[in-house]
Amino acid sequence: MAFFNAEATSFKSRILTFVKFVFFLGLGIFIIWLSLKGLSLSEKHKILESFKIANYYWVVLAIVLGIFSHLLRTLRWRIFLEPLGYLPSVKNTFYAVMIGYFANMAFPRLGEVTRCGILAKYEKIPFQKSFGTVVTERALDMIMFILLFFLTIFTQIGTIANYLNNNVYPKLNSKFSNPFSHPAVILGAIGFFVVLIIFFIVFRKKISHSKIYQKIKKLVIGFWEGLKSLSQIKRPFLFIIYTFSIWILYFFMLYVCFFSLSETSSLGLGAGLSALVLGSAGIIITPGGIGLYPVIIQETLYLYHISNTTGLALGWIAWTAQTVMILTVGGISLILLSFNKTANEQT
Repeated sequence: MAFFNAEATSFKSRILTFVKFVFFLGLGIFIIWLSLKGLSLSEKHKILESFKIANYYWVVLAIVLGIFSHLLRTLRWRIFLEPLGYLPSVKNTFYAVMIGYFANMAFPRLGEVTRCGILAKYEKIPFQKSFGTVVTERALDMIMFILLFFLTIFTQIGTIANYLNNNVYPKLNSKFSNPFSHPAVILGAIGFFVVLIIFFIVFRKKISHSKIYQKIKKLVIGFWEGLKSLSQIKRPFLFIIYTFSIWILYFFMLYVCFFSLSETSSLGLGAGLSALVLGSAGIIITPGGIGLYPVIIQETLYLYHISNTTGLALGWIAWTAQTVMILTVGGISLILLSFNKTANEQT
């Protein structure tokens, strides 16, 4: 009976994963349609023209920088595995990383499982141990993302405030006459939070046993355990260099694409930082950032007085560079890995 329950649970999990993939892929395609629907024929022609006249030497450089960033991620992962008593070959670890990104293009989060499975097969590293290092790695990436987010807010506050003052606040004031100054709105907000707190206190036992709560709890615990494991790293200085270098390369992989179009070539580092941070959210939400990433880049560059058509074209160019790099290098890694001997065959 337990066997059938396990099989049923596994089947349900696969179905849920598939449904999630279809939903977010559909969301990406819908965003593509939505972003193109409102464009006139002349605007669509301008986007296509941007692709034709773009300087693809910069795009190729972006791809090269992307490959180097993943090579550094490979080297950093080996440092993660070192305290566990394993030091896999650079070649197999790089294959695992790239095939993981390749798998994520199809099903989000599949890549983490795939790359750990590859090391288990070819380097005799237990799956659970390597997967623990991936959790740590994701926790660290989240910290870096948060730091970059606040850096963006701090350095680009003038641009953001100017956009809000000229484009957002006037529309809100005309429609709602500054609702936040109305006493009823303030009292309503306070009342809402009071009810929310009372609800949590009354139903805290049921909430603590809910699946959503348990998932959040496991996520937080895994995040914390991952951070604690950083203290076991044997080469911390090199680890820190790799970590910052990875994100620096991520930044320049996007920023050099700005030089592929004359309209965006004069943008400063601040615009690149904003595009990196906000664009990363698009990659997280839809598979590979399809549809959403170019639109976010478009909206971000609009803050820096870049037209919507140029911004969207630049977004698609940057997204294409990243996607081509992952599909090409990931596909080649998959082919080369197939010629490797497994750990058992090597012994």
